[in-house]
Amino acid sequence: MNDTNSRPELPDHLAGNPRSPHHVAEVFEHEIGILLNGKERFDVEEYCISEGWVKVASHKALDRRGQPLIVTVKGTVKAFYK
Repeated sequence: MNDTNSRPELPDHLAGNPRSPHHVAEVFEHEIGILLNGKERFDVEEYCISEGWVKVASHKALDRRGQPLIVTVKGTVKAFYK
């Protein structure tokens, strides 16, 4: 059950929104984990490992289109397959 050969390599910059140019659908066929400063985050919308940031949705604030407001959090980012 450990098929690392069938999994695509995790990109440096990945977004969960299908409209984003950084969205890679093949990666989302597998379960992904994101570590920010050594703690696993479950609410990540987008990440960039080389620049050291993740984007998470605000729980209460909405933008003018009614979508959750996105907040950038900086730190050490590591992505991995679960």
